[in-house]
Amino acid sequence: MNKVAKFEKVSFEQFKEDWLKLFQDSEEKVREIYEGIILPKRATLGSAGYDFYIPIDMKFDPLEKKRIPTGIRVKIDEGWVLQLYPRSSLGFKYGFRLANTVGIIDADYYYSDNEGHIQLSLVNENHENLMVDLKKGEAVIQGIFVSFGITEDDNATNTRNGGFGSTNKR
Repeated sequence: MNKVAKFEKVSFEQFKEDWLKLFQDSEEKVREIYEGIILPKRATLGSAGYDFYIPIDMKFDPLEKKRIPTGIRVKIDEGWVLQLYPRSSLGFKYGFRLANTVGIIDADYYYSDNEGHIQLSLVNENHENLMVDLKKGEAVIQGIFVSFGITEDDNATNTRNGGFGSTNKR
């Protein structure tokens, strides 16, 4: 096995800034959520995916979408990417998924002004009127590290600064 990355928490200040953009909580509550963040880990020796855990209890009504700051960043070796997928049990039972289908965390995202804070946009795409009820600490997303190649004539020179859509800004 190649050891190609390391998960870390973002600073409390970054987490608080991102959390309060989406949720109305006191600083004390945000600190409690931050202290309870669980870094991603594999469940078994044979697991490819690193489980990401929900930081608070959350309910998703059918067709509801929510964005969730994870408080996590990842330092990845050059030539590797972290791909994020819904846990198969949630996808199979409820149609629960990432809003962008597959999340891509590039190695240079770690160095962005937002500290490379991984945020999830999750949607309950259930058409059978089933609510998804997630409990704090429940695994919801799995991340898999994948190596990648580039073309022989690649000449990318731009640098990233930000998350969603930041690499396509001109």
